Amino acid sequence: MLKDIYHKVLKLAGHKSSKFYLAILSFAESSFFPIPPDIMIVPMVIAKKNDYLKIFLIATFSSAVGGLLGYFIGFVFLDLAMNVIEFYGYEEKVINLKNNLSSGNNFIYFLGTLFLAGFTPLPFKVFTITSGMIGFNIFIFFAVCLVSRALRFFVVSYLSFKFGDTFSEFMEKDAAKWFSIVGLVIVAIAITIYFTIK
Repeated sequence: MLKDIYHKVLKLAGHKSSKFYLAILSFAESSFFPIPPDIMIVPMVIAKKNDYLKIFLIATFSSAVGGLLGYFIGFVFLDLAMNVIEFYGYEEKVINLKNNLSSGNNFIYFLGTLFLAGFTPLPFKVFTITSGMIGFNIFIFFAVCLVSRALRFFVVSYLSFKFGDTFSEFMEKDAAKWFSIVGLVIVAIAITIYFTIK
């Protein structure tokens, strides 16, 4: 079923209204939908290289706003929120996080996790929903969504613009691993800076 959805979404990248569909996909993926916007971004940029900044901005803004829907689901509709979280197999982790999120270090830990979810292949919607469930500061939440999604989609858009089909092949094979490594390095640097200046 997911493969069918994947291929249908991929076809939308060639549609004349592809930017509109990218906005919808980016919005939905941040709160419940399983297919990431990257699969539309890459072919769209390769087809229309001069639009890579516009494509990056559409995906970023729509995804960050979609994160607010995820936050709202977690904050208001607890049963629905848990159904989405269970679908991705994260229920135990989320319950443990809710129980333990009391100290300052846990706040920093969740902040880093939220950033990683926005930048790496982790299911971002699980953490936008969890943010609402734990009542995480919504302004910090939106800022982290905006920054993490902007970094990710800019990297994808720019490298698609620069390297075309070569980058497309890389995305299919090794993207998850390298996005995770880079995301962990960024979080490690940010935490080091935080505790250094604290």
